[in-house]
Amino acid sequence: MIIKKNINKIFYLFIFSHLFLWTLIPSLSNLNLPLDTIEALAWGSNLDWGFNKHPPFSAFATELFYFIFGSNDWSYYFLSQIFVVISFFFVWKFSNEIFEDQIYSLLSVLILSGIYFFNFTTPEFNVNISQLPFWALCVYFFHKGINLNKKIDWVLFGIFSSLGFLSKYLFIYLLAAFFIYLIFNLKRFKKIIPNYILSLIISLILLLPHFFWLFENNFITIFYGLNRTGLTEFNILNHLLNPLIFLTKQLVILTPFFLMFLAIIKKFQFNIDYKNKKNLFLISINLIPISLILATSIITGAKIRTMWMTPFYLFLGVLILEIFRKNIDLKKIKKFYFLFLFFFILTPLIYLGVSTIDKTKRTDYPGKEISRLVQNKWDDNFINDIKIVIGDEWSAGNLSYHLNSRPTWLNDLKDKVSSITEDQGVIYTGNPIVLKKICPGVFGEIKPVGYCMIGKKR
Repeated sequence: MIIKKNINKIFYLFIFSHLFLWTLIPSLSNLNLPLDTIEALAWGSNLDWGFNKHPPFSAFATELFYFIFGSNDWSYYFLSQIFVVISFFFVWKFSNEIFEDQIYSLLSVLILSGIYFFNFTTPEFNVNISQLPFWALCVYFFHKGINLNKKIDWVLFGIFSSLGFLSKYLFIYLLAAFFIYLIFNLKRFKKIIPNYILSLIISLILLLPHFFWLFENNFITIFYGLNRTGLTEFNILNHLLNPLIFLTKQLVILTPFFLMFLAIIKKFQFNIDYKNKKNLFLISINLIPISLILATSIITGAKIRTMWMTPFYLFLGVLILEIFRKNIDLKKIKKFYFLFLFFFILTPLIYLGVSTIDKTKRTDYPGKEISRLVQNKWDDNFINDIKIVIGDEWSAGNLSYHLNSRPTWLNDLKDKVSSITEDQGVIYTGNPIVLKKICPGVFGEIKPVGYCMIGKKR
């Protein structure tokens, strides 16, 4: 049994160990940054209030780190882990308000190590990881808001709500859960409604630039999301099959989590007190978002991709431990710690093993070497710097990230053709057969990608 005065130390040891391990392992094992991180960096080189796939916050975060650290891969693994441990910290803060005994608060965070989303996938900074701290912060400050009704808590809730939405639109499922919770408890929360409305106003004001961008760009990110769900391919069976596939995948992903939980349970029996405010709140923030996304799949036939669920389980440990608290036997806690350490150590080792053995992954792409070869060919032919790279986020995005001149990434020129001059230094990436035929400058190929270079010749 952990001595109570040591619980805080154990918690901070855990989050710093997580931060260190999951920054170090991919930094050692990966030759190149993962796809989604390169994508965010590509967007960051050409900052806007939205992009063709997602809202802009992940690009803002990576560009800030590029400004500080440049093209040092470890820093983006570090960025991702900062987002993860901040979310852990606020789960811890929140759980301390739920549990009288801090041992349960500690368990509610440690148990998250058994969930795939909080270990193996965390090195890839993307829109899913970007949501994590804001999901945790919103739950924490909404809970404080409904209990203390202080303006500062509602202001912070409004700010973090907008940042979560600017990370990924699926954040709306958590915000909807808060709204439903308030509606069903309206009599009890009449006094907080003015401050809740204030938080909504703050959030909407912060979102206005993105909404303007959406209108100007024909809601491109929304249509991208709809296409990813498979809604464009109507099939009546999807209304049954896709929800079943979704539920099956969630059960598989949560298996280690439940193994850790079962290690400390005396008997699998619970009796939920629906009059208990804590229980109602925990059920709302955990089950309503999952129920809504499941309902979306059932009603529309949408395919729910596994990684979309990344932030949805942050507070599942708090819910399970609170509901079953009377049936938890802390004398069995050594079994829990054994399983925790097993998963905590096993997952980075598996990641390291997979990265070492499998050489076909995106993270084995020789982005730095390709950029060096491209730069050498450029220097042999042109006297100006490379200012713009054009093409998909992967091929062109890697050039934008690795080249010293940090060229701006563009997916295509669209209406910018007339404003581009050879003085700016442009590289097109794409199909080598097509590029070779139409390239007005110097053509090169590093299979499977072609490079058309247009600059100020020597």
